[in-house]
Amino acid sequence: MRRPLPRKLILEARTGAPDGLGGRTTAWALKGTHWGRLFPQTARMEAGEGGARSRARYRITIRAVPYGAPSRPEPGDRFREGVRAFHIRGVVDADEAGQILACYVDEEVQP
Repeated sequence: MRRPLPRKLILEARTGAPDGLGGRTTAWALKGTHWGRLFPQTARMEAGEGGARSRARYRITIRAVPYGAPSRPEPGDRFREGVRAFHIRGVVDADEAGQILACYVDEEVQP
């Protein structure tokens, strides 16, 4: 099986500010850019507030980033590739040498 081609992924962190009405607005701030590979895991349809939606899960591998570095992915961050957004659920070292990170992500698509 061929390995997926590397993709340019923009890493963003969720930021927010009070909206003046007791809630918060959500925005995303740039944390870094990574080259990674996407590996499909599962996909399914599920009910959402706005109707049915498709949820696809992927594993994204990138070069390791040291702990504490601002560009290290964390759960709650997201990768963007154009209009696609991949929300990070977890990050683990993917090899014994600590050179690769595996990021487990969800992509939601409204039909």
